Amino acid sequence: MKTNTLSKEAETRLMNFFNHTIDPKDMAKAIRQANYLLTLGIMREDKKLQNEIVNLENSFYWLNQLAEILNPYLDVE
Repeated sequence: MKTNTLSKEAETRLMNFFNHTIDPKDMAKAIRQANYLLTLGIMREDKKLQNEIVNLENSFYWLNQLAEILNPYLDVE
């Protein structure tokens, strides 16, 4: 896995986004809901989504990683 540090500008934009636009827990919930709906579409063999499986697989991974950072759910002991 590649690790990068955020630029101060990116960090500031993220802080502003989560301070003024959406709560991190709400964002994590929205990410999980979107992943759930997309997964259902793929499992039900939606032809439009089948063409995008590789892109969706990568997106699922990174969106879930972001969701876990915003509001840990899977790592809760």
